[in-house]
Amino acid sequence: MKEIGFLSFGHWAPSPQSRTQSGTDALLQSIDLAVEAERLGMDGAYFRVHHFAQQLASPFPLLAAVGAKTRKIEIGTAVIDMRYENPHYMTEDAGAADLISGGRLQLGISRGSPEQVIDGWRYFGYRPMEGEDDEGMGRRHAEEFLGLLRGTGFAKPNPRPMFTNPPGLLRLEPYSATLRDRIWWGSASNATAVWAAKLGMNLQSSTLKFDETGEPLHIQQAAQIRAFRAAWKDAGHTRTPRISVSRSIFPLIDDHDRRYFGRGSQEEDTIGFLDENTRAIFGRSYAAEPDILIKQLRKDKAIEEADTLLLTVPNQLGVAYNVHVMEAILTTVAPALGWR
Repeated sequence: MKEIGFLSFGHWAPSPQSRTQSGTDALLQSIDLAVEAERLGMDGAYFRVHHFAQQLASPFPLLAAVGAKTRKIEIGTAVIDMRYENPHYMTEDAGAADLISGGRLQLGISRGSPEQVIDGWRYFGYRPMEGEDDEGMGRRHAEEFLGLLRGTGFAKPNPRPMFTNPPGLLRLEPYSATLRDRIWWGSASNATAVWAAKLGMNLQSSTLKFDETGEPLHIQQAAQIRAFRAAWKDAGHTRTPRISVSRSIFPLIDDHDRRYFGRGSQEEDTIGFLDENTRAIFGRSYAAEPDILIKQLRKDKAIEEADTLLLTVPNQLGVAYNVHVMEAILTTVAPALGWR
């Protein structure tokens, strides 16, 4: 049994080929897609966050809106780049969105990846500390955020406040008591997966990972997941962690599917460079008739290791088509693999 959610990057483009022409379209269609995913019985609606791009960015208004329009489905991110975030303001936003959704928020965060502009976080007012790089700054912001989510008072109250204060030091409000256990770290390496486990975060592993062994992505991810679980156990955490992997999966059911994905799909992992020093492996896409997909996916060791599968969706093809893709996976693929 697996939790199955969708992951949308929320692209838009003012071109005749796109059914998502503007930022308004991307946001409203994201809400509609989450509502439809819940109707189908999907477990999660997740959104990627990018800055300086025609994609979804500031996530909390969207998460709150989805939370208000749905009742059961998990609502999350994969991922928020913590180099751009104020941990205090983010704590307030996350607490509000989680309370609106009734405790369904699943926040994936990370130190970030290459963005559309050089050092984009500088435009948001952030600078690494002396001796710190931007990666370290992102992790520092993440640790501050985790600490604030514990709800411990830290701010000295005004002796003559405008409103009556509770006794003691004050925490940020609104406060969600259980959100701390629903924070995930988007990890691209084995080392950061171990670091996340030590801090008690769940693990998200995407279709991109540092190429650490030269093996196929799913083999490297499976090893990453095992390293995460071992570190979690060594840290002595009492709860069971969540682990997700992302995949692009398209059952070829009808002529629309074959026209979109029947030719030229990426059937092998590819190698690239995130920067001049970082070699990365990019996961293949799965696009085939359901019986072939089932055989292919049975061999994916990372999906086997994970408890949650996030399906990347081509949001610019429109809500109706993405509902068709999700329904096809749930009905023609998932049952045969024991995911349902």
